[in-house]
Amino acid sequence: MVKYDNVLIIGSGGREHCLGWKISQSAKVKKIFFAPGNGGTETNVPIAMDDLNRLRQFAKDNSCLTVVGPERPLALGIVNVFEEYELPIFGPSKKSSRLEWSKVYAKQFMNKYGIPTAPFSTFSDAGEAEQYVNSLPDPPVIKVDGLAQGKGVVVSANCDDAINAIRNFTSRNNSEKDHIRVIVEKRLYGNEISFIALCDGSSIMPLVSSQDHKRANDNDLGPNTGGMGAFSPIPFINSELYHKIVKRIIDPTLHGLKDSGTRFKGFLYAGLMIEQETKEPYVLEFNVRMGDPECQSIMTRMKSDLVDYLEATIEGTLSSKSPIEWKQDCAVCVVMASRGYPGKYETGKVIYGLDATLGNDVYVFHSGTIKDKQNRLITNGGRVLSVTGMGPDLRTASNRAYSAVKNIHWGNDEEYYRNDIGYKALQVNKTGPHSHSL
Repeated sequence: MVKYDNVLIIGSGGREHCLGWKISQSAKVKKIFFAPGNGGTETNVPIAMDDLNRLRQFAKDNSCLTVVGPERPLALGIVNVFEEYELPIFGPSKKSSRLEWSKVYAKQFMNKYGIPTAPFSTFSDAGEAEQYVNSLPDPPVIKVDGLAQGKGVVVSANCDDAINAIRNFTSRNNSEKDHIRVIVEKRLYGNEISFIALCDGSSIMPLVSSQDHKRANDNDLGPNTGGMGAFSPIPFINSELYHKIVKRIIDPTLHGLKDSGTRFKGFLYAGLMIEQETKEPYVLEFNVRMGDPECQSIMTRMKSDLVDYLEATIEGTLSSKSPIEWKQDCAVCVVMASRGYPGKYETGKVIYGLDATLGNDVYVFHSGTIKDKQNRLITNGGRVLSVTGMGPDLRTASNRAYSAVKNIHWGNDEEYYRNDIGYKALQVNKTGPHSHSL
């Protein structure tokens, strides 16, 4: 690997703050830069995430290993740009990242390589999609092709709901709106999990299990969001299910990527549904980066030096590495959002109570925050903070997270969060760490 002294983390969310927090524990790194970062990150660089050439020049001038957090720079080809100049960077190429930035491609990829996923049809014409929805016996899931920051999926409650989703997606003000495609997909029922692994193009290094909470409201109601919370580990994942996921999903995905002429290097994230009747895993979506807020519940449990594994991923030597060491503690991450998210919300509210969360096995990672002229932290987005509690079991971790959440506030009752992150797992009789490493 090309020698580096510092790390440049691209992104501005809780995931990037958390990755920086974990990387800062490595003796290999002198300094961490964030581009553009947020109010909770230090040494921010005022370069936009899509300004690839300026990011490249900064990384070169400051001897940086670059770690890409969000999907957009990957879809724009930032890895290709950096590799052209022989700059070390962690993340998949533009071609590899197509698994995320084109849902249509991902579904076709899964069909081609026999990866289990829900039956679907693809439409470029809204009228044809609506006619198809009217012919279905049950309300489907509607997805829009392309990146949508976690908001490109509608799990419809009825036929009208599905048709409204199609019309909303296809009427977006987009310079290529004539080419917008939607997927009409059969809805699956069961438990959603996030299977995230480091992948160096030939082998994988699985991370511990985590479960995201996509819907905005308690009891998994309301619209999809970028994620309202996560916990780790998942009590019901055992060795049998783990090996089934690897054999039926991860192995054929790696084969398919190689067969398509690309070596995937980075975080490979399979969003899975464990179907409630058969207990079989199905792929809901692929992501090509670390999840947010899954990152916050995973990285707080990691004992090993993350940088060692980032380097091995880039170099293609993961198979020679020892398995990652993990804390036995559980983690529960609760996202605090601006009221109204994922719809309209206000920003610029001063945040109070963060000092009260210090210690007590609680970590607060920033997303939608900035500092004002008085150096006060103020809200600057939909998802504002990720409050992560640790504990010997999920109940303790949850109690610590929510105790901290209750101390934080901004505006006049303008903060919002779900009250049930991890509660499904707490209903399982096993609330402590499970036996399998996943």
